[in-house]
Amino acid sequence: MKQFWQSLCYGYRYICRRRLYIVCMVFVPLLCTLFFLSLLQEGLPVRVPTAVVDLDHSPMSRSMTRSLGAVQMVDVTRACDSYDEARRAVQSGEVYGFYVIPANFQEDALAGRKPVINYFCDMTYFVPGTFSYKGYKSVAVQATAALVAESAASKGISTRTISALIKPMSIDVNPIHNPWTNYSMYLTPSFCMCLLELMVIMVTIMTVTYEIKENHSRRWLRDNGNSIVLAVTGKLLPQTLIFCIVGWAMQGLMYGFGHFPMSCPHWVMALALFLLVTASQGFGLFVSCMVPNVRMALSVGTLFAMLAFSFTGFSFPVQSMYGFMGVFSWLAPIRYYFLIHVQQCLNGVALYYSRLWFVMLIVLTLAPALMLWRLKRACLRQVYVP
Repeated sequence: MKQFWQSLCYGYRYICRRRLYIVCMVFVPLLCTLFFLSLLQEGLPVRVPTAVVDLDHSPMSRSMTRSLGAVQMVDVTRACDSYDEARRAVQSGEVYGFYVIPANFQEDALAGRKPVINYFCDMTYFVPGTFSYKGYKSVAVQATAALVAESAASKGISTRTISALIKPMSIDVNPIHNPWTNYSMYLTPSFCMCLLELMVIMVTIMTVTYEIKENHSRRWLRDNGNSIVLAVTGKLLPQTLIFCIVGWAMQGLMYGFGHFPMSCPHWVMALALFLLVTASQGFGLFVSCMVPNVRMALSVGTLFAMLAFSFTGFSFPVQSMYGFMGVFSWLAPIRYYFLIHVQQCLNGVALYYSRLWFVMLIVLTLAPALMLWRLKRACLRQVYVP
């Protein structure tokens, strides 16, 4: 027991000696959470800057411009005189797209000559480009419907019949579990916890492998009775405590300050956060056992953690990925935390149906126990290969 407390004290002093660890463990995750909460405080990006090229200057074209400005997704900030001027505005980043109303638009529309409306979206920036596209399309559809209604009314067709022709059916949209279509409720927990996993993996790898790099690994083992389990446990437990406190603070900001949906008891997500931290430490420790070299281990660990943003199902379903890519999603701890978050917080299903994801986090936590012998051998050899 005395050696265990000495090991804990050594792990605590090791953290305090390095300011980089405090920055990675405390400030980076919390600042990231505050950044996303402030960035998406409206729920989704609105009023995307856009431009209009009106080559007709008719009452109908001006009405379309006003309709475009009334759409929530876009904000008409510029009125350009030509296509080239609007294109330069997009290239300079002043707007994310532009709407072109051709010359003789009103005349051709009333004469039934089917004028063509062009709209251009800068899809380099996916979210504002998509939003501007949706706004442009909505106005174009509304303009088409208005022309059809006006033409039908001029032929003596009743308003009720025109309404049935233009909109033969009504659509009742019911967004399940997120009726506000709030992007932040989905993206912020995903990205912030994925960043927390990245920080845990990085700090774990640096903590373990730096002993070998600094030629302290033999003394580290000797001070812990040549027990690699005791040495690793004592060094990582203080970090587990700090990461859990930071993670729970992040959850408090999201579910308390941000009022994100919480359809389960708070202790469920607190437990999931604790297991996410320990599983991420287990992954970092496993990488350190397999590659007991600071540079190589950090490269492998950070590469995998960064790719976890893509292949764990945040933006693209794992079921639709190529088989060899989908396999990697099941190795990332954040994948199971993500599934627990969706099932418990958003869907509010019974805890019984999330039991497998908790078990997998525990398995990832204990996985490096099978490979600690490699780390012990590397510590005894104490050979650092730059």
